[in-house]
Amino acid sequence: MTATNTSLPEPVPARAATEKVVIPVTGMTCAACQSRVQRTLNKVPGVSDAAVNLMMGNATVSYDPAAIRPDALVEHIRATGYGAELPVADQTAFEEQAARDTAQTEEFDDLRRKAIVSGIAGAIAMIVSMPLMSRVGMGAHQASGASGDPFMRWASRVLEPLHRAVMPWLYEVPVWTITWTLLVVTIAVMSWAGRHFYTRAWAAFRHHAADMNTLIAVGTGAAFVYSVIATVAPAFFTSRGLAPDVYYEAVIIIIALILTGNAFEARAKKQTSSALRALAGLQPKTARLVRAGSAGDEEVDVPIAEVAAGDLVLVRPGERLAVDGDVETGESAVDESMLTGESVPVEKHAGDRVIGGTINRTGALRYRATTLGADSTLAQIVKLMRDAQGSRAPIQGLADRVSGVFVPVVMSLAIATFVVWFVAGNVNGVTAPAVRAFTAAVAVLIIACPCAMGLAVPTAVMVATGKGAELGILIKGGQALQELGTITTIALDKTGTVTEGRPTVTDIVRAPGVTMTDDELLALVAAVETMSEHPLADGIVRYAKERGLTLATPTGFKSVSGRGAVGMVDGRTVAVGNELLMLEHTVDVAPLGERAAALASEARTPMYAAIDGRLAGLMAVADPIRASSRDAIARLHDMGLEVVMLTGDNERTAQAIARQAGIDRVVAGVLPDGKVAEIKRLQAEGRVVAMVGDGVNDAAAMAQSVGIAMGTGTDIAIEAADVVLMRGDLRSVPQAIAVSRRTMRTMKQNLFWAFVYNVIGIPVAAGALYPAFGLLLSPILASAAMAFSSVSGVMNSLRLRRARFA
Repeated sequence: MTATNTSLPEPVPARAATEKVVIPVTGMTCAACQSRVQRTLNKVPGVSDAAVNLMMGNATVSYDPAAIRPDALVEHIRATGYGAELPVADQTAFEEQAARDTAQTEEFDDLRRKAIVSGIAGAIAMIVSMPLMSRVGMGAHQASGASGDPFMRWASRVLEPLHRAVMPWLYEVPVWTITWTLLVVTIAVMSWAGRHFYTRAWAAFRHHAADMNTLIAVGTGAAFVYSVIATVAPAFFTSRGLAPDVYYEAVIIIIALILTGNAFEARAKKQTSSALRALAGLQPKTARLVRAGSAGDEEVDVPIAEVAAGDLVLVRPGERLAVDGDVETGESAVDESMLTGESVPVEKHAGDRVIGGTINRTGALRYRATTLGADSTLAQIVKLMRDAQGSRAPIQGLADRVSGVFVPVVMSLAIATFVVWFVAGNVNGVTAPAVRAFTAAVAVLIIACPCAMGLAVPTAVMVATGKGAELGILIKGGQALQELGTITTIALDKTGTVTEGRPTVTDIVRAPGVTMTDDELLALVAAVETMSEHPLADGIVRYAKERGLTLATPTGFKSVSGRGAVGMVDGRTVAVGNELLMLEHTVDVAPLGERAAALASEARTPMYAAIDGRLAGLMAVADPIRASSRDAIARLHDMGLEVVMLTGDNERTAQAIARQAGIDRVVAGVLPDGKVAEIKRLQAEGRVVAMVGDGVNDAAAMAQSVGIAMGTGTDIAIEAADVVLMRGDLRSVPQAIAVSRRTMRTMKQNLFWAFVYNVIGIPVAAGALYPAFGLLLSPILASAAMAFSSVSGVMNSLRLRRARFA
């Protein structure tokens, strides 16, 4: 088998003629916001798929450019009440990440500042309002304190006596002075620290929608309006036998607690993208170029943006390589661990490729700049990670469906809570039933938290893809991340996957009656193989050059996928490949059949050569098994997975390799379409299959399954894959599966606790525990619980950063 990756009989399945755009969206604060924008975009004619990410604050839209333009998509988003702008043109992945980091830092600083100020204001308001609990009457504060609200009971029984002893003068201040002072402070906090809750709630209302801001705004707004009436017109309450209680301190503390939770959440969200930020930070700011001057070569430091393809770059020991390139002179060891996860530096010599952002450890190198800017390896990795972190895992669908109806349901429950408490209070002769009903309804509004559901999956995806990148595993999205954990069967290509992919010629056998020498036969075969990119072909060419042979340039080259190659060399037709290729050219291989079988049983791949239609000889090529393959396959077995090898090589060679590597089953002699057929057969048995490969002839099989590409492979294979292993080491496969399984557990935990929190919290806030235990929940405690719920999910996802995946 040779020359199999220059053509592909069965192409990778064609995708629809769609384009993709990532649109920044501002103003989203919870899962309900995300759900509404996503639902709107998916209804737009011409949109094939839309995924809105609350964590990233963007919408990834696949659309038909003939049906709709990106600017129209922006208008559809704006029509839902959220801000949207087209992405900045020609912005590199590094610039995008820097802008996002700046925005996240500004958001965190703003929330932290507002939380601290409102928290201080809330503490002062609590101290100032303490005398009102004993002087206003049996209103809401005393009623709830006596009736089971843990917070108010603690405040009235513990804090008030202490407060009276420390600040007795405050109890001499007129009530109206205290209430009007609290009113002014509350207005200041609501209009500055809490302003965005009310503006966003109003925007949602104008667009006939509701979100988390609606719940906060209605809850705190109702408490504020109630308090203002009690302050401005207390007779309205006293004439009805009610105490003119005020809730100013509750409003301020609720806002402070929610802002505190938002600040912790913003900080945690920033930490989820630390791996991406670290990758973007690898890009040097300047490059040292070597330019010809009047006095010889001169070294000039220039900004990285001014480097052009073909420039000669110099890097000294200990410096970071500025751009991608090909080494011209020098030898060194380069630390590529930040990109591949491989801790051992890689030796570099003339002709080797180097990657910008890696660290030169020992010698000095001069190299020619190749791919730059957005096309550089580092920029492509950063972009791939950003796209992956902005994608959705299928498990998110359940949270999206719940979020779509969550807020209206909660508001209905709050109304029902008020009605039940008010009616029950009147029937049982409870003091101030309207006040108690009002308190319970506000608690229901405040405790409900759609944020936890919206953050449960995206935070885990972001942390997991970042962790994968640290291990040299690039996972291309939430769906790939989820599917990895469900795999039951691993299908492996042989050459370059199980084996090193650097084969060498071990035997040259001439057919009976052939008079040419071994070197003459090798020169003809190697000349044809110079046009192929297959590892076996590369081994033959390299062996010929090592023997000092001069190779002619072939003409009429033709690759026959899964069989070999044919070309004209010095006027002679040369065919080199497996037995199937020989049969196509009616060449009898019987004279060398036994020798070929013997070589194959020794894990050497026999390749026949025919010249002008007659058998000329065969060459055996050995490709040693990677040192890590046996260990990797043993780990896959320990994870309960079946391992199958799919190869175009002959049965004897494949079985010999499989025995050495510990592979369960071999399917040999298959072409690319045969690999696809075998994967389909396995899938028909109910198995979830992953295909691991590195060549063009593996791309179709990868597209049919969960594709895992070796980073040392071809661009087509990497493009078709769902996961890319930067190290080219099979041990990364069990690592990737372990990351997926651990992440899925984290996602399920986050979703479980998000649902449980709301399922338990809302009834408790409504007073479900009151009949049995006499317990109520104050709006202040409800706000604290709400803040904790969303932060806890993010913190649980962050645990993935510290997890070890051996």
